[in-house]
Amino acid sequence: MVTNKPDLSDARYAAFVWARFFRLMRWMTLAAITTVAVVLAVLWHWGGPLPIHLIIGTALGVFFTIWLTAALMGLVFLSSGSGHDEVAGERFEEQR
Repeated sequence: MVTNKPDLSDARYAAFVWARFFRLMRWMTLAAITTVAVVLAVLWHWGGPLPIHLIIGTALGVFFTIWLTAALMGLVFLSSGSGHDEVAGERFEEQR
């Protein structure tokens, strides 16, 4: 099956798709930082002053959990939305 949709082999389209992905990641970085601030504020409100190790561990854990989740989901949407999945599926079918 031949598709007329552009895929990642087209340099201009690939640049557009990757720019969209990195724009998403910038927004998700801001969301992760905001979430870290909210979580630390809630912890301080419930327990008073926090030890520095708890602050560092919580901040890194929350930030990287949100950031890694966003990166992986963004790559799934990039792969699906850019036509890369269809191209890979066609190549797999040709090998059968």
